[in-house]
Amino acid sequence: MKDTFLQRKKDILKKIDKSSKGKWDKQIKKLCDKINKLNNYYTTSSCSGRVVVMLDKKQKDKGLFLHVYHDLINFEKLKKDLEKISHNKLVKFKQEPPILHIHCRTLKDARFLLRKAQLAGWKKSGIISSGERFILEINGTDRLEFLIMNQGMILVDDAFLELIVKRCNENLKDGWDTIDKLRKSL
Repeated sequence: MKDTFLQRKKDILKKIDKSSKGKWDKQIKKLCDKINKLNNYYTTSSCSGRVVVMLDKKQKDKGLFLHVYHDLINFEKLKKDLEKISHNKLVKFKQEPPILHIHCRTLKDARFLLRKAQLAGWKKSGIISSGERFILEINGTDRLEFLIMNQGMILVDDAFLELIVKRCNENLKDGWDTIDKLRKSL
């Protein structure tokens, strides 16, 4: 009898990366590799956390993201990037935590990995089920989001921007720590 879970896993892991970045985030790759080596799990999407400067729109479409950073940011680069934006629309700043989607063979497998993730600090996590398939979505918790520009004008002063850069970098590092804790616990 053919194992459909393993066949789906094999098919998914062969697919080309369709993310906007086009490759794995270096901070989450080892965790994904470890999960994908386990018989009862495979990852379908992941992000190690990021900072984005984007148009303030409800729908995703081309040109939505103006700048995307998947590593620590610095004040000078962020300020320079903001000064180059000439949109006459609202622009927002977002710092997002790590997120990972994992297909699990059984509900029992999903519960096991959910508990491991929660113990490692992934507090905003849960099991999504469609009856036959069990997907574990694990999320970090530290995030920031606010309007930063309006009609090409930066809405915050440099002191606020420096504070945001510091907090974002702390949040990203904390997210990377949760990634590493989960990897070590498997």
